[in-house]
Amino acid sequence: MPIRIPDTLPAREVLVKEGVQVMDESVAIRQDIRPLQIGLLNLMPNKIETETQIARLVGSTPLQIELSLVRVGSHQARNTTEEHLISFYSTWEEVKDRKFDGFIITGAPIETLPFEDVTYWPELQDILDWTTTNVHSSFFICWGAMAAIQHFHGVPKHELPQKAFGVYRHRNLQPASPYLAGFSDDFSISVSRWTEVRRDDIDPESGLNILMESDETGLCLLAEDFANRLYIFNHIEYDHGSLAAEYFRDHASGKPIQIPANYFPDNDPARKPINRWRSHAFLLFNNWINQMYQTTAYDLSEIGMDRQMGTRAA
Repeated sequence: MPIRIPDTLPAREVLVKEGVQVMDESVAIRQDIRPLQIGLLNLMPNKIETETQIARLVGSTPLQIELSLVRVGSHQARNTTEEHLISFYSTWEEVKDRKFDGFIITGAPIETLPFEDVTYWPELQDILDWTTTNVHSSFFICWGAMAAIQHFHGVPKHELPQKAFGVYRHRNLQPASPYLAGFSDDFSISVSRWTEVRRDDIDPESGLNILMESDETGLCLLAEDFANRLYIFNHIEYDHGSLAAEYFRDHASGKPIQIPANYFPDNDPARKPINRWRSHAFLLFNNWINQMYQTTAYDLSEIGMDRQMGTRAA
């Protein structure tokens, strides 16, 4: 079943060329199916690139998905045209009365800033609280995951002496988790961050369950039964060239940056990198969406009602 996105969204042409099924609005209306409603709060500066990465992954499911693009209203994007934002995005204020089956909050290149120094931090805190009552299952990525775990559990982020940058092997710690169905015992994931969340800061009574971890780069994926939350601190959604683009950008500007580990063949930036995490990215998003589909309410208005009454979700 295809993904529903606007006909003129730039990601559409890319996805069609890749063979991802994209549904026309007229066809979607004729189908007697309630599509899963997934929102994407896009905090990344290159919004078009991130839209494409996320739409590619949620569009691989056999279920019908309607993807809504959302942005914070208290921040002016500098790398995306106003025309694009007006055409395809809603502010959170414009969607906050809606209910969503799933909601994704991306990372942002502001890791070393204290959370309270982020200009849109108060709005993001409101959004995070809103996901508890208006979203069935949330998926927080990289800085978005660090922000969410700090907000909900007070878990701090720690600055690293050197950027965790490259492709690293991770271990499957919970093979029985529905989110890791079909995963190998170990696998590679793309990592790009200046900060980390540490295992020792996770309260055993918090309800946070560690699903993936790397011996070299630490915690990767955590799940929380309450509000059906996933926290991933690495970039499993990245394209094969995303780390290369970051490396060449920083190298050209004179910033201290090492060659991403385990990425370029023979560690040679002149050679095309190989994507070794793509299949697990599709698998993780498919598992998340399948779990969402199995447990969400058919009536969208019922989402979050148990949490509004102060009970914890099963």
